[in-house]
Amino acid sequence: MARIVGIGIQNYNEIIEKGCFYIDKTAFIKEWWDSRDSVTLITRPRRFGKTLTMSMVEQFFSVDYAGRADLFEGVSIWEQEEYRAIQGTYPVISLSFANVKEINYANTREKICQLLKNLYIKYSFLRDSSVLTDGDREYFDRVSVNMSDSDASLALYQLSDYLHRYYGKKVIILLDEYDTPMQEAYVDGYWTDLVAFTRSLFNSTFKTNPWLERGIMTGITRVSIASCEALESIFSDLNNLEVVTTTSDKYVTSFGFTEQEVFTALEECGLGDMKAKVKQWYDGFTFGTHKDIYNPWSILNFLDKEIFTTHWANTSSNGLVGKLIRQGSKDIKTSFEALLDGERLITPIDEQIVYDQLDDNEQAIWSLLLASGYLKVVNYEKYGPKEITEPKYELELTNLEVKIMFQNMVRGWFGVVKSDYNDFIKALLQGDVDAMNEYMGRVAAETFSSFDTGRRVSGKAEPERFYHGFVLGLIIDLRDRYVITSNRESGFGRYDVLLEPLSSEEDAIIIEFKVYNFRREKNLEETMQNALRQIEDKQYETNLRAIGIPKERIRKYGFAFDGKKVLVGSEGFPHMEE
Repeated sequence: MARIVGIGIQNYNEIIEKGCFYIDKTAFIKEWWDSRDSVTLITRPRRFGKTLTMSMVEQFFSVDYAGRADLFEGVSIWEQEEYRAIQGTYPVISLSFANVKEINYANTREKICQLLKNLYIKYSFLRDSSVLTDGDREYFDRVSVNMSDSDASLALYQLSDYLHRYYGKKVIILLDEYDTPMQEAYVDGYWTDLVAFTRSLFNSTFKTNPWLERGIMTGITRVSIASCEALESIFSDLNNLEVVTTTSDKYVTSFGFTEQEVFTALEECGLGDMKAKVKQWYDGFTFGTHKDIYNPWSILNFLDKEIFTTHWANTSSNGLVGKLIRQGSKDIKTSFEALLDGERLITPIDEQIVYDQLDDNEQAIWSLLLASGYLKVVNYEKYGPKEITEPKYELELTNLEVKIMFQNMVRGWFGVVKSDYNDFIKALLQGDVDAMNEYMGRVAAETFSSFDTGRRVSGKAEPERFYHGFVLGLIIDLRDRYVITSNRESGFGRYDVLLEPLSSEEDAIIIEFKVYNFRREKNLEETMQNALRQIEDKQYETNLRAIGIPKERIRKYGFAFDGKKVLVGSEGFPHMEE
């Protein structure tokens, strides 16, 4: 009989006690403990079992679970007799930053301090124990949501000391989702303040802490910061840190489900005939050299609901990823177009994510998408130690689920003007330039600013960010009728957008975008005419003519931009006043 699939259960003991579906990952405990690493940072995409693993580790080692052999009988760790002897024998400090998602630094700091205070409440029995001095009790009482930075940075350090004195053993410290507040800090603009606060906290907790036995941190990324001299990790002071990223070979099967585990689960649930389709939708993650890893959230939801949909991609927030692509440069959007079209991207990758350099830094953006699980490594070109060339990664979208998520994300960019956007598409296909101007003007006016980063020194808006985002929308919404390409060579230059019809009954379309230049052009109409002239002068129709599309079946449009103002024109379209 198939076990019940419990969705969203992140406490190990709850899964075991309720007899819910569980794939045994307790081998991680032995692999980690045998490694003897002092502090381990493990990065994995969201919903890959990091929180459940931290719960499992806490409940295996913590004195709070002494005598709970029932939680581990029947799983792989219990087959190791020497490990049975250490179950429930260590003081464990466990906390999570998963819910620290505030809009400013003050609220973020307050919430972290509240988490630290909650730990002191949990261990309030220590305050009046004989192991603490009067000075210790004074510090204990100062731990609050409004405590000073110096007290906050020492909170875990001091608690480790108190627990060590009380139990006579060094402590294990588990910090889950350490980087969640940092992602929020980048999005909401308080990155610098938070970095200073967390670096101090991490240093005292994980480096200068003589009462630390072992530590684990989990997150999606390995966070770095930009100093005036170079890039340095937020963990630069932690020379005892073992970093395990998605390209590392440690713990490759501890997070996520292997293909064999997935296929076995499908058989258990009577879904064995779904293996091929499940693989198409949800396979694709690669950790280290181990391929065919599946996201647990997607698999558990499929086992429970038996529906193929974007289970994982629709959880939590894709806001940061969407923001980076939506506000990205022309080159970023062009590369993203190719990924959506099934092509591969070859790029260097730096697994130290520098959040405050994400704006328009292509390498950083692709590195973040890889760490977050949206891209997978297909091939990795490694160079010898004497080579100065950066290693290149060949990347593609992870699977069908991710591709559909991105398609929905792009559609969402125009959600506020969905009706006008759809009407523009119809006008484009019908060749109705008057209607194209009407609807395109509304779309640009309502959505233009959402494509602009607002962080450039000049403060000048860049229409390219809008119209290349608009091209992504065309690619997704017209993919059943056209092969759409952008920034490709044809004739004597590179066109902006070319729509090659899949049916001989449809016209081909060439679009050229131009931004109004007051030094060279009198008005927006002249800019539009220059765009049309460039299509002719550069002979952008060459590729279309080469595949047999006659000249009379090729429509050409010039789009002229001046901020949010747009003018669309075509061959033979009457001149218009600005």
